[in-house]
Amino acid sequence: MIAHGNGQYTYYGHLSAYRVALNARVSAGQRIADMGATGNVTGPHLHFETHSGRLGTTVNPVAFLAARGVDLSGGWSRIDPGASGATVVVIQHLMNQRGHGLAVDGSYGSLSVGAVKRFQRSAGLAADGQVGPATWPVLVYTLRQGASGSPVRALQTALNRRGARLAVDGGFGSVTTSAVRAYQSGNRLVTDGEAGPVTWRALTG
Repeated sequence: MIAHGNGQYTYYGHLSAYRVALNARVSAGQRIADMGATGNVTGPHLHFETHSGRLGTTVNPVAFLAARGVDLSGGWSRIDPGASGATVVVIQHLMNQRGHGLAVDGSYGSLSVGAVKRFQRSAGLAADGQVGPATWPVLVYTLRQGASGSPVRALQTALNRRGARLAVDGGFGSVTTSAVRAYQSGNRLVTDGEAGPVTWRALTG
C-alpha cells in the first residue's frame, strides 16, 4: 500500500517480493515490488486498487490514473450519436442504473444522447455525447458473482454480442461467471470471472 497524501492510496497485491522497506518514501518510476502469484490466484499477476478519501473506498483505477497523466483507456470503442446495436443497449442499461429510465431499444437517439451528456457533465467530462475512451471507464461497473440489476444486464448483453447466449436477466450467477471466465480465457485476460475495466474494454471494443 502506498499513501499518496490527501486521502489517496494505491494497493498492490499478490506480490512475490518487496523492493522497499515498510514506511519508506518512494518516488514515481521506482521499482517497489515484484509481481507474483501469492494468495488465492490462478497465475502470476498484479492486483491493483485505488482508494480515495479513506482506505476501503475504492475508485476506478483507469479514471484515477488518467487524472495523473497515465492513460490506460486505449482500445475502448467510440459510440457516436445515431449509432445502433448491442453496444448501445449496453450503454442504455448502464445509464438506467443511474436513474435515467431510457428505453432499451439499441438506438442511440436524442434521449439516450441527452442522458449521456448529462452524465458526462456530472463526471467532469466533455459533454459531447460520444461514449468513447474518456466516458467508458467511468460509466462501467466492476461486477462479480452475486451482483444484480441493470449493470449485469449490460454485461450479459456485451457477452451475448460475443456469442455467450446468456439470458439477460440481471443476475450474476454461476452461468454468467462461467461466460465471463470463458471470454477472459479466450482473449488472454486474467481469468478471474470478474468484469472489471480491462474485461469491459475488450467486450465493448
